[in-house]
Amino acid sequence: MKVSNLKDKMTLHPIMTLIMLIGLTIVISGILTLMGVQSVQYKINPNSLEYSTELLKVDNLFSFHGIKYIFSSTVANFVAFIPLSSLIIILIGIGVMEKSGFLKTSLSLLTRKMKKNTVTFLIVFVSVIASFMGDLSYIIMIPVSALIFKYGKRNPLIGIIASFAGLTCGSGLSFFITSIDSSLISETIIGAKILDPNFRFATTSFIFIMLVSIFTISTAITIITEKYTVNKLDKYEIPETDIEELKITRKNVRGLIFSAIAGIIYILFFIYQITPWLPGGGNLLDNSQGFYIDKLFSYNSFFSNGFVFVVTMFFVIIGFFYGIGAKTIKNNQDFVDTLGHSLDGIGKALVLIFFASTFISIYRYTNIGEIIVSSLARLFTSLNFTGIPLIVLLFFVTAISTFFIPSSLSKWVILAPSIIPTFMNAGITPQFTQVIFRFGECVTMGLTPLMAYFVIYLAMIDKYDTSEKKISLFKSLKYQIPYSVICGGLLLLILIVWYVIGLPIGINGTSIL
Repeated sequence: MKVSNLKDKMTLHPIMTLIMLIGLTIVISGILTLMGVQSVQYKINPNSLEYSTELLKVDNLFSFHGIKYIFSSTVANFVAFIPLSSLIIILIGIGVMEKSGFLKTSLSLLTRKMKKNTVTFLIVFVSVIASFMGDLSYIIMIPVSALIFKYGKRNPLIGIIASFAGLTCGSGLSFFITSIDSSLISETIIGAKILDPNFRFATTSFIFIMLVSIFTISTAITIITEKYTVNKLDKYEIPETDIEELKITRKNVRGLIFSAIAGIIYILFFIYQITPWLPGGGNLLDNSQGFYIDKLFSYNSFFSNGFVFVVTMFFVIIGFFYGIGAKTIKNNQDFVDTLGHSLDGIGKALVLIFFASTFISIYRYTNIGEIIVSSLARLFTSLNFTGIPLIVLLFFVTAISTFFIPSSLSKWVILAPSIIPTFMNAGITPQFTQVIFRFGECVTMGLTPLMAYFVIYLAMIDKYDTSEKKISLFKSLKYQIPYSVICGGLLLLILIVWYVIGLPIGINGTSIL
């Protein structure tokens, strides 16, 4: 008993772990500076296609400039931290849906007759394919998945863990070209033109291999969740308010009809505004871009910049009209109460986000990640591997790199100039090389606290964790390890089988030159 109590006291809250990581990053930056650690990054001029080099050094946080950076930028970094504002805004919309009763009615109806495995698979599948929304998928899917399990009378932590696994292990998988893929393609084309000035990249180049991978990973995550994760979590006690079976009344039905009509009208309006070939349509797009996905999600796109607000307003509208129809919202005071419902008790989540933003910002300041990845790129090109060993090597180099630099584009900018020509010389297409890179990212995306949206996973776990011994940061990572290992193994197997058989990876896309 005493040993158990001692272990409970030794368990670090995620906030304390982040504080320790901040201190460790400061110390390591000082040590690496004293050691003179540095690396060289290769770059390609997109116009002349000539190589240039940039010397990367560690920026010391123990120096005067480092200390000044910490004290002068911490507040600004916290305010500008996208997960902070996105989470608060999305929770407003979720609060309206939950407080009005829309979520309880709709999700109870959805899960009542559906098998547990089916519900889990659908959540995971949607999480995997949600990559087309970019990083905002974390803000939407994790809270909603928790509520789906809650109203399905299961532990909300299962939904959070499974959804996060789907989002991270599926981060490099998509039916269509995403905005991230489009940015990566630009770097791939530049690297390929070193050897082939006429190289072209079709947007359908890897649709076949992605289709197989999406369903494979969704199935694997579902099985791991039901066979492993469910058994590792503490027994879930259903709240007394949720024990009784929901009885669907005329008011509930009327509320659902009202919300469905309002939601459909809202969706049709925005579909019209993002459809460029309709008269007066496409007003929310960035028409300076070439690919449609870039028009939709580029930095200058009205739709992309306001996407969180667009989704939040959708949630508010369907929740509000449900409340009007079901008479759970009778006056303006009732409506105002719904707006702040999901924001109750998120003080600890805001503190988590504060320290996460601080940790990520000072880590990026040090350049440690860039030095590690550029060193891996140089090591990669020094090894004369070909065929399957070369594929396996890039897969693991990408997995390791993702732990230190989660951003896909930031990694690929460093890796592509040397890796694309290496693979082309080995007879492997740039398209397949990019697929290997994207699959490798999936292995460790959910295992690094440096990923900005990892803190949303932590915050939601903290919110729904009712056990006496709270889940620590390391335990939250531990839940993701089986997903990463098994999904990583499956994705690597798919790559090897595809390469050996020589199947087309998509329309106008092959693995072998």
